[in-house]
Amino acid sequence: MKIPFLGNRRDKPGALDPEGIAELLSECELLRSQASQEGVQLDDTAASLEALDQLVPRWRDDEEVLPWLGNDAGLYLGTVIVRTVPGAAWDLWPDGQPVIRLASGREFDVVASGQEWAVSGVPELSQLYAEVAEA
Repeated sequence: MKIPFLGNRRDKPGALDPEGIAELLSECELLRSQASQEGVQLDDTAASLEALDQLVPRWRDDEEVLPWLGNDAGLYLGTVIVRTVPGAAWDLWPDGQPVIRLASGREFDVVASGQEWAVSGVPELSQLYAEVAEA
């Protein structure tokens, strides 16, 4: 796995390894753990996003967990998009923020969307996925 911030002196500086980035960003350990405790299996499909939308948001009571879970929710949304929407791929903004870039060139800040979902439940992850998949 070649991840830019880990470095590889033989490669060109700043060269991205899309598969390595996708693997790293798909971990979402906190979200996967929370979902598993509620009996929801995250299998990187649109249906799993719908299942997440149905969870009782117990994490909203924990101010320490909330931002981490929102981050994971956004990364998981991005993972599902990359794995199911043709031409979608992870990209990094100059500040290091991971975003989804569609074949059309449109970009989506899925982490910001995940944060909004974790705080308020709106918009739903499945709704965001449907909007991106149509684009």
